[in-house]
This record gives sequence, structure tokens and C-alpha cells, in this order.
Amino acid sequence: MVINTNISALNAASQLQQNSMNLSASLARLSSGSKIVSPADDSAGLGVSMKLGAQIARTGAAQNNVGNAISFNQTQDGYLQQVNTALTRMSELSVSAQDVTKTTSDRALYQQEYSTLGSYVNDVATKSFNGVSLFNGNTLKVTSDSEGATFSNLGVDLGTTTYTTATSDNITSLSGAGKALKDTEAAITQLASDRANIGSNEETLGYYNAQLSSLSNNLSAAKSQITDVDVATESTQYAKENILVQSGTAMLAQANSLPQSVLRLLS
Repeated sequence: MVINTNISALNAASQLQQNSMNLSASLARLSSGSKIVSPADDSAGLGVSMKLGAQIARTGAAQNNVGNAISFNQTQDGYLQQVNTALTRMSELSVSAQDVTKTTSDRALYQQEYSTLGSYVNDVATKSFNGVSLFNGNTLKVTSDSEGATFSNLGVDLGTTTYTTATSDNITSLSGAGKALKDTEAAITQLASDRANIGSNEETLGYYNAQLSSLSNNLSAAKSQITDVDVATESTQYAKENILVQSGTAMLAQANSLPQSVLRLLS
């Protein structure tokens, strides 16, 4: 037996230190809810989780873009519903103005309403959504995924001659009323096509929105598998390490008392 070097105490201290480190790590995981508290815990997993996290953020941004584009199309259609009502009434007025029992004065009254409705349609053509023109006919490129791919959102142009000709007609004469009827019918036909395009835009964007939502959920689940701690498993590990630390502390105390037995040989 020796008293200068207590090998048993050194071994017990080394084991206690390791168990204490494991206990601290387990406690950190439980308190943070993450399996990766530091890069040393899982360097490869950390790298993968960082890339997944970035893709989740980009997917969320793309989903916001798609949602805003859907709102843009819904706003367009809201205006065009009223334009349809106005053009329908204008076509009705153009037919009424062709009544041979009506006088020029009567037709002038019809023209007043016709012009007012035409001005409304022309005014709608100038409307915008957050500073972006709703009806200039431009096709908008909507970001549809996390990698920057785009969807071509077809535009509507209320400034085309099909609309402007109808809104500028004069129905104070029989010939003028006849022309206005043909022009408003053409405008209504064009409007039907434009609203169909908007419906197609909304439907497709809805698919993209659902796809992005599903992708975000799946990416989050994959990231969770790498980074999120299993509380039940980790609690068991924590209890184990806690017991080992307590046991190691007791054994270190016993190892430190061994040299005292040598003193009995000297007494």
C-alpha cells in the first residue's frame, strides 16, 4: 500500500468527472428541449438541421408570397364583379335607347347614366394593390417555392380598346345605341375571359399554397427528428447519470480514506 499516489481516488475522480459532465449535458438537453446543445453533440446533425431550418424559412416566405398573390387576384375579381354589373346595365341602356318611342331628350337621360357607368369602369382600370396596378395587363411572376421558381400570374387589362370603346360610346341616337350594344357585348365577352383567367390563377395558386404548407410541415418534422430531445428517453438518462454521480461521490470519499489505513501500520 502507498500513500503518495492514491490510484483508486484518481480513478474514482476521473469517473466522477465524466459522469458529472454527462449529467450536465443531459440537464442542458432537458432544459433547452434540444438534443444538440453544442456543435460537439452532433456536428453532422447540426449542419443538416441548419440547412433544413433555412429551407423552412424560405418556404414560409414563398407561402406568404403566394398568399399575397391570391389576395391580389381576389381583389381583382371583386372589382370585376362590379364592372360586370356596370357593363350589363350599359348594354341594357343601349337596348332601351333603341326604343323608337323614345325622344332625343329621353335618350339623353339614358346617355347620362351610360356615361356615368363608363366613367366608373375607366376609374376601376386605375386601381392598385399595395402600389401594384391591378389592371394594367402585366403578367406577374409569383415565387412558388423555396428555390425561387415562379408561377406566371396572368394579368387583366381594362385599358384595352375593347373596354374603352364601350365606355366612350354615345347612345343619344339610334345608330349610336346600336353600336354601343355591340361594343358592350364585346366588352362583356372579354370580361368573362378575364375573370376566367383570374379564376385559373387563384386555383393554381391555391395548389401551390397547399403544397408549400405540406412541405413546411414535412421539413419541420425532419428537423425535429434531428434536434428535438425525446423527453422520456432523456429523463431516464438524466436519472441514470444522477445516480452515477451520487455513487461516484460516495466512492471517491471511500477511496480518499484508504491511505488512512496505512497510518494504522505506523501506530
